Amino acid sequence: MLNYLLRRMFLLLPVIVGISILTFTLIRLIPGDPVAIMLQDQPHTAEDLSRIRTQWGLDEPLLVQYGRYVRQLVTGDFGRSFMLQQPVLSVILDQLPATIELAVVSLVISLLIALPVGVVSAVRQYSRFDRIGTVIATLGISMPGFWIGLMLIVVFSVKLGWLPASGRIDYVAGLEPITGFYLLDSLLTGNLSALTSTLKHLIMPAMVLGSAMAALTMRMVRSSMLEVAKQDYVVSARAKGLKERAVIVHMLRNALIPTITVLGMQISGLLGGAIVIETIFAWPGTGRLTVQAISSRDYFLLQGIVFFFAITTVFFNLITDIVYGLVDPRIRYS
Repeated sequence: MLNYLLRRMFLLLPVIVGISILTFTLIRLIPGDPVAIMLQDQPHTAEDLSRIRTQWGLDEPLLVQYGRYVRQLVTGDFGRSFMLQQPVLSVILDQLPATIELAVVSLVISLLIALPVGVVSAVRQYSRFDRIGTVIATLGISMPGFWIGLMLIVVFSVKLGWLPASGRIDYVAGLEPITGFYLLDSLLTGNLSALTSTLKHLIMPAMVLGSAMAALTMRMVRSSMLEVAKQDYVVSARAKGLKERAVIVHMLRNALIPTITVLGMQISGLLGGAIVIETIFAWPGTGRLTVQAISSRDYFLLQGIVFFFAITTVFFNLITDIVYGLVDPRIRYS
């Protein structure tokens, strides 16, 4: 295992270099002058534009800018945001708890739906439950998340007034942030008003993301379970009189490998920021921050966000490979 991890870490180096080159290059292909956008609401002259470009090093050749970018990355410096006039890394870390909280709750919702429905659909193949589950899963995969989010806002916020349409918490809740994760902070401080407010703001965006994940995960669990059900050891276990519950548990464990792969990719996407959903619900996370960085052509902030979450995706791919061995002891790393 140790040799495998060391080899994977070594192979990450060219991946990181490639990510840095693509991030730096593609972001500068976005149309628009970041300095002109920065000063669009202020009176300015051509000399002002030239002075600010020089101040930020944007008038230098791209190779020089990339070299400075790499030197900063090596020291853990992602640069400074045009838009917010703050270090990029601190801006990302300030918004990260909101995205992580939304991602974790969405993942829990998806697993609570997908695992039992997928298992029962596989065990009762072609039953009415299976057909209904298949139709619902297909709808969940097919319908765009932004449309579902807008419909939830119309029904539960505009029509019924049960849930807030945007934000993360009501100011009147009086929460004292400790960790930045409002659900956890509410529990630590015993603030029931803040806990209720946080849950009300969280439930709609989490349901939109969780339902989309659940639909895909449920289909994967079902198909994997049906594939495993054809194996000889399952037929033999049933022939020997092993209880059906025990057989299903063994089937599920062996069917989790492809499901873990799908979950690993989905988690990476969630932590990268569900850009559309966070924007619709005005959720103050990294996804919404990405939209703001694109709108303002904030090169340093945008390339910092992309690079940070590209590395996060690579890391979760590694974690997914390690989890394979924990779920299935037959897998050996060499």
